[in-house]
Amino acid sequence: MLSKFPYLRQDFLASIVVFLVAVPLCVGVAVASGVPAELGLITGIVGGIVTGLMRGSSLQVSGPAAGLTVLVFEAVSEFGVATLGVIVLFAGLLQLAMGFFGIGRWFRAISVSVVEGMLCGIGLVIIAGQIYAAAGLKAPETGLGKIAGLPGAFADALGSTEALASLAIGAGTVAVIVLWKKLPKAVQTVPGALAAVVLATVAALAFGLPVATVQVEGLLGVIQPPGAEAFGELATPAIWGTIIAFALIASAESLFSAAAVDRLHDGPRTEYNKEMIAQGAGNTLCGLLGALPMTAVIVRSSANVYAGAKTKASRVLHGVWLLLFAAAMPWALALIPIPALAGILVHAGWKLIPFSQITALWREHKGEALILIVTAVSIVAVNMFEGVLIGLALSVVKTAWEASHIKLEIIDKGAGPIQAYLSGNATFLRLPKILDSLEGLPQDRPVELDLSGLHHLDHACRTALENWAARHSATGTEPVKVTEPAAEPARVPAEKVTAA
Repeated sequence: MLSKFPYLRQDFLASIVVFLVAVPLCVGVAVASGVPAELGLITGIVGGIVTGLMRGSSLQVSGPAAGLTVLVFEAVSEFGVATLGVIVLFAGLLQLAMGFFGIGRWFRAISVSVVEGMLCGIGLVIIAGQIYAAAGLKAPETGLGKIAGLPGAFADALGSTEALASLAIGAGTVAVIVLWKKLPKAVQTVPGALAAVVLATVAALAFGLPVATVQVEGLLGVIQPPGAEAFGELATPAIWGTIIAFALIASAESLFSAAAVDRLHDGPRTEYNKEMIAQGAGNTLCGLLGALPMTAVIVRSSANVYAGAKTKASRVLHGVWLLLFAAAMPWALALIPIPALAGILVHAGWKLIPFSQITALWREHKGEALILIVTAVSIVAVNMFEGVLIGLALSVVKTAWEASHIKLEIIDKGAGPIQAYLSGNATFLRLPKILDSLEGLPQDRPVELDLSGLHHLDHACRTALENWAARHSATGTEPVKVTEPAAEPARVPAEKVTAA
């Protein structure tokens, strides 16, 4: 048997580590998303067993992700838990279509600044929202409302024994996770998040603290395949925006995670379109079960690699352990304090904020840093989907602006014609600058306009230059002489053609 599975021992041990990392995250993401805790475990099970068996990225692990928490919570608030399955189902089908049509690899072209800005905005909203959960208070619905209401929430908590006890559990959870990494390596074989949840649970029970715990309904009790009424919601145009947001953001997060995981190991590289199909299959099944959407999760994936996994068997086994836990020990979930889960997500949200990248970008590429910041602020101020669209739009505009670099050189020897040389890419974005310079030339002097240095001349610029030449020539001076751009500016110097 060992000859058929030479890495069975390594994969088995790695699967245990990933399972221990996944349990508190699956439960925490579900509770923060406003759905039963078991739905998070179902998504983790599907991500491990179904997506884990498929081709794509061999070592990354899928499940419910903190990065989609904000979007899922908004969807559940607007459409209800019963409709969540339909949204996830059609998002999965959309991912399958993108994978089959070979669109998966194009996600690598998305600006890193937009992705980092998305994660930063999500992290800020998660942190703000989970502070309310840690205090046992109801959070405002909007991102700005959550942040603006924090001073009042702390003031309310100071006047309540229950809220202070709940905050203490949440803060203690964060402290354990942070300090756990400073302990000996042998102790760190137990994941910090799991240790924090266990310690918080023991503390709450031992001291009889008045904190809320996870509500348990049982694994089979929470599985709700979408019914006819839920499918009827597809007639609502707003739901399609949410479906597209789920598909695009989950795909981007999964494929960026795959690229990051590839840098951690020397095994087979990710096949991006196949990974997209695997994610789509998993989300389609999650939708049919009425569960949370899944993405590949860098926390679990890196834990898998660092634990010594060699093949996809480790992630499949982690799904099996999740299934056994959910089926055999549902009572354990009912002991977990909600503020402990909130603490885990506060820490996860903090890790999503790319502090070092923001600093480095600001030093070297202020434009990219601005895109990151605007994307993050837009997600907090508006919502996830529109915030990402704003970031993408800014990225496209910045790229177009930089691609339209143009240089105008004016040579005036005092006598004879004025020579104007244009080089670079003449697009409508730079048209005002070009016309301002040309219209500032003396009207009583002949002009020679040399366009041979242009790599690109769009229709708007050509028309504007022709109109300017006609206006300048109408003053009684010699007609403007225009040297056209070379037809093929590649290997040999193109012959200049002079036109009146």
